[in-house]
Formats: sequence, structure tokens, C-alpha cells
Amino acid sequence: MDVLEHNEFSNLSEEHITLGKFQSLDPNEYLYLDGNSLTTADLVRLGKGLFKIKLTNHAEEKVNEAREVIETILKENRVIYGVNTGFGKLAQTIIPQDKLLVERTRMLLALRINVLAKGYSGISMETVQAMINAFNASCLSWVPEKGTVGASGDLAPLAHLTLGLMGEGRMWSPRSGWGHAKTVLECNGLTPLVLKAKEGLSLINGTQMISSMGAEVVERAVGVARQADVIAALSLEALRGTTKAFHSDVHAVRPHPGQVEVALRLRSLLDSEVFPSQISESHRLCDRVQDAYTLRCIPQVHGVVNDTIAFVKSLLFTELNSATDNPLVFAERGETISGGNFHGEYPAKALDYLAIGVHELASMSERRTERLVNPSLSELPAFLVENGGINSGFMMAHCTAAALVSENKTLCHPSSVDSLSTSAATEDHVSMGGWAARKALRVVEHVEQVLAIELLAACQALEFLRPLKSTTPLEKVHELVRSVVRPWDCDRQMSPDIEAAHMLLREGKARNKPLLSIICIFHQIKHLRNHRPHGIVTHYCTVSG
Repeated sequence: MDVLEHNEFSNLSEEHITLGKFQSLDPNEYLYLDGNSLTTADLVRLGKGLFKIKLTNHAEEKVNEAREVIETILKENRVIYGVNTGFGKLAQTIIPQDKLLVERTRMLLALRINVLAKGYSGISMETVQAMINAFNASCLSWVPEKGTVGASGDLAPLAHLTLGLMGEGRMWSPRSGWGHAKTVLECNGLTPLVLKAKEGLSLINGTQMISSMGAEVVERAVGVARQADVIAALSLEALRGTTKAFHSDVHAVRPHPGQVEVALRLRSLLDSEVFPSQISESHRLCDRVQDAYTLRCIPQVHGVVNDTIAFVKSLLFTELNSATDNPLVFAERGETISGGNFHGEYPAKALDYLAIGVHELASMSERRTERLVNPSLSELPAFLVENGGINSGFMMAHCTAAALVSENKTLCHPSSVDSLSTSAATEDHVSMGGWAARKALRVVEHVEQVLAIELLAACQALEFLRPLKSTTPLEKVHELVRSVVRPWDCDRQMSPDIEAAHMLLREGKARNKPLLSIICIFHQIKHLRNHRPHGIVTHYCTVSG
């Protein structure tokens, strides 16, 4: 790690911003925080710099009421943990009032502000407003991703977050670049925080590192899960599979929400009496009864991934809007209570579960890619290229997918089954939620990359079935891919192609193109129904997401 001297700055590089490229804040766009309604999607948008933030009036009132309780405690010289005592094992150490000015930044900072907005932390509105001002100026502390055991909250990362706000350590802003935090704050017309009693714990005690990273994981998982259905449909077309297994009656008798949704999405992509697939028509009378599981069981496997994501998203919504401080201040009765809401077991377990669930998309995808490149399974040219032997085609791309899937198997081992005692055995059970969040993010990224390889392989396979065409939505996806990657006619460097396809998935374009096409088809069907007495029976009607 480079050490910057006072007043020195370094240029911002991508390694410093892990939640997407920085975008300038629109001075007229605000997202109001109240501690109760922040969603994972909202938090990701805040992380990308799309909004500034303000507190609602009610939230400000709650913050002020809780602070009044802390001030009363100090005036009455009552001994309360974290207010006028040390932390953890040092809770028995009473701190003189003149020593209470203790020393101790985008999704993380926004989420911390949102939690404080609930009004159960006893922090002053002055300090919350200073944090809001830093967020709105994009003054971001240097925060390490490692070092939290997930109880008593994410102490080390949140301490680094606070450190910059106090004018210590490193900080970055668009106006200054990287530099000493005090200099960066001054460059933006801000002054360092001066903490009051209880505010040290209020700023570092909570699950915001786990939860903010978890919000990114779950939003990326939502996007890749929906696009996985589109890519799987492309592969099924290229492998000339049957759609019989997606019949609504099959799934009505096992009505898991995700399974039903995925089957509907597949029917919407693959079946149409208005725009039928020429590829499907070409083998309609073949004697194949059923397909391999990675084709036939897409609704069942992809479906539970969707249900897993929905469960985790719901749990994280609760966590993003929960008071995870300690002690908690209940202003309505002037009382503080020491509890354990800082423990990260909920988001840790949920993110371990999410990693296990979303990994199956890659597990299925790699097997479909194997079927596409294996001539004995696909009846297509070996490794999807002419002149095999001279060209190796998609051979190594499939090896890459296999390597990523194998790596995911290790990453899917739950971190939350581990615990090590810390703080002299006071904190004798911890969640390891920070590692759960970090490896879940890596799993999702690997899933995106494996699906990008399948997307390329499926589109390449379609080239060998020309002049036959697939359904309109799937042809739109093929058109989208060909706008950034040309067909594979002879060997060339493949990593740029994989990265280009990966970027399409990251941006959600493989989901949006067929959806727009389906909407267009729906309007055409409505027009046709208005001109035909009995209408048209079709599955192009609704597609979730």
C-alpha cells in the first residue's frame, strides 16, 4: 500500500472503486432516507453516485430525540456501556467526560446514515448531517474489505469509514483525488468530525459492510438469473431440444414460484404461433422423447435460484433498515438497552445461501456449453468451428468455464459455519459475514463469466443452423451479441470476446432485448386479436423481469 504525505494526491484508478465507475451527482436528485424503506436497488444506485441523500423530517426528529437521552445520561453521570465506558472487554472502564472525544464512507456510508436515521443510536444530528455532507460531496474514506469477523458488527471497516470523516487516514473525492483525509475534506469545504459521547460506537457498530456488499451481490444475482433463462433458451434452440417439458401443466402440479416463473419465461422465449421458430419446426417430428437434465430441468434448477434470490433480497431489505447499534436508545421512555443486533449471522447465512444457490446457474451453464462443443452430443462441428485440428474453436473457452465452476465449488463452502472468539472471549461467537459477502460477490462474478461463455457458444452454434431462424426474441439476442462479437470462423484471441459478452450481462442487455421484443409482439397480438374473431393462442403475453 502506497503511503501519501500530507497534501499529496494520486490519480483514481479502477481498483479503488469496486462498485462501478464513478458518476457525478446530479445536484437536483435526492434520495430521502428514513431508516425503514431503503432497498438493495436503491443502495446500489447510491453506490454508483446517481443520487445525493437527505433525511426525512421524521427521521431527523427521531435522531434528535435519541440524542437527548444520551445528553441526559451524561448530565446525570449514569454509567452506560458505550456512552461513558470502554468497548467490549473494556466495558468495565469508565472514561472521564473530557476523554470521550474518541477517534475513530458510498454504499457503506449511505447505509450507515440510513441506519442512524432510524433514531435508535443516540448520535447527534450534527454528526449525521456531516456524514450526509461528506456523501453528497463524494468524500470517501479508504476502507479495507478484509478485517471484519461480522460481530460485534463490521468494526474494522466501519472504523476506517469513520476515520476519514474525522480527517485521519486516506480519503478520495472527485475534486481532490486521493490524499490525506483532512486535506480532502478541506478541499470540499468540509471540516473533520469531532465525536461526542456514544458516537464512537454509533459509527462503528453494525452490519453495514456485510449488508452493503450483500446488496450488490443480490442485485447482480437478480440480473444474471433472468439472463440465464434467455441464454439457456438459446442453447436449447441450438441443440434442437424440445419445449414439451416447459408445458404449464407440468409446473402447475409443482407450483414453486421460481419454477413456474422460469417455465413461463422459457415458453415466452421459445414458443409462438405468431413468430414460430424455424429451428424448432425443422425437428418437430424427430423421435427424441426427452432432453438431458441441463435442458429439461431448467425451470426446476433455475427456479430455485430465483426463489433463493428472492428470499435473500427480502432478508437484506430488513437488514438494511434495521437498528444494529449497541446499546440502543429508546427515546420514548428515556432508556438504553445493550443487546446483540450487531451480530451478522442473518446476512452471513443469507449470503452463504445465495452463493450456493446462484452457483447452480454456472453449474448448469457449463454442462450446456459442453453439449454445444461436443459433436457427439450436439451434431454440430467439434468445438463449434470449421477445420477442427487447425482451429480449436471453443475448446479452451469451455475449459475456462469448467475452471470457474470448480473454483465456485470451493467458494460455496459456507463461511458462517466458522467462528473464532475475539475481544478476550467477550465476543465468543462471530458470523464471519464479511467473508460470506466477499466470496458471494466472487461467485456471482464467476457465474456471469460462465454464462457469457455459454452465450457466445450458443450464438456460434446458431451460425451452423442457418438459414433457419429462431424466435424473434432469441434472434434479437443473437443480433445483440453480434453487435459486439463477430462469428468464430478461425481461431483468434477469445478473452476480448468473453469480456464483451460479460459486459452485456453486467449491463442487463441480454435481458432487456428479448423483453422489449416480447412487449412488441404482445402489442402485435392485441392488434391481430382485434381483427380475428377467435384471437390467437400464444405464450407471448407476460414475462417477469
